[in-house]
Amino acid sequence: MITLGVEEEYLLLDPVTALPVPLADEVRAASGLQGVAGGREIKAELLRAQLEAATPVCTGLAELAGHLVRLRRAVGSAARKAGCRPVACGTPPLCGGAPPAVTPKERYLELQAQGARLVDEQLVNGMHVHVGVPDRATAVGALNRLRPWLPVLVAMGGNSPLWRGRDTGFASWRTVVYGRWPVSGPPPRFDGPDDYDRRTDALLGAGVILDKGQLYWQARVSERYPTLEVRALDVQLTAEDAVLFAGIVRALVATALREEREGLPQAPCPPEMLQAANWHAARYGLHRGLIDAHGRRRGAGEAVEDLLTHVRPALDEAGDTREVERLLRLFLSRGSPADRQRHALATGGLSALTALASPAPPE
Repeated sequence: MITLGVEEEYLLLDPVTALPVPLADEVRAASGLQGVAGGREIKAELLRAQLEAATPVCTGLAELAGHLVRLRRAVGSAARKAGCRPVACGTPPLCGGAPPAVTPKERYLELQAQGARLVDEQLVNGMHVHVGVPDRATAVGALNRLRPWLPVLVAMGGNSPLWRGRDTGFASWRTVVYGRWPVSGPPPRFDGPDDYDRRTDALLGAGVILDKGQLYWQARVSERYPTLEVRALDVQLTAEDAVLFAGIVRALVATALREEREGLPQAPCPPEMLQAANWHAARYGLHRGLIDAHGRRRGAGEAVEDLLTHVRPALDEAGDTREVERLLRLFLSRGSPADRQRHALATGGLSALTALASPAPPE
């Protein structure tokens, strides 16, 4: 069984004003959570109005779901004790006043010096799916084969329509914010692990990035774990949606690994068309169709069905087909996360929006 794990980033808001508040240290202390080998399951992020929850390594979707629910409840409880409210939004509904405080760690302070205004506006939150891979060479090959599917994930998972109190018109404004960093967006194609290392080392040597953690591609070979890390998704409103996408991403990686083992030809994926498709997905989400790697406009339903058809053998092999199809039906019946945010704000105001985006399900 191919292993997987999920990292989720949350915003911390004032319960009255809904503005971001720098209380991450207080929430982490109140949670008291420890992970495997003493590592914390709730971690600091770049800005003190954010934090990250990381599941242990899992083998099944039911196991993953249990950890996500447990962590979301722990974050919610700890935040209440610290006097704030966590939300699972890709961007804050409101922000204003002084720039958000940076977590006082050496690396984050270096990022602040490098990024300047970009760091002030880095109040964005994603969901990162780590999928176990056997070795680095296979990981790079699988990364190449994942690239054409990243815009579909962006379109489905867009959960950041609001910025500074206004609707951006985008399903995933987080994708736009991240796209301003020097190494971001869909990854390029690599001619094997040596090429990957040579080109990423060149970026590091040129001083364009501080370290390889700043390879902000939407998918990358992890430098810390034996995994392929897919980072294209905004943080999701519900644990069920997070499990859905984790299952799809694992199946995408498993499919890419199988194709790599069998030496199947890679579908052409021109970088300029992939970048355009990614922008279109961030802008419109599941509305106005999607653009594929050949430049063809596809209906959103057709693109999602193509994705499922592509990964169904891997879902079957993992025993995930029934659960992923159930979660997908639920997801589509609710509407996309960005649409859900807009509907909540239009019908119930800011209080309804923050209630919708609370990461903790009811006990």
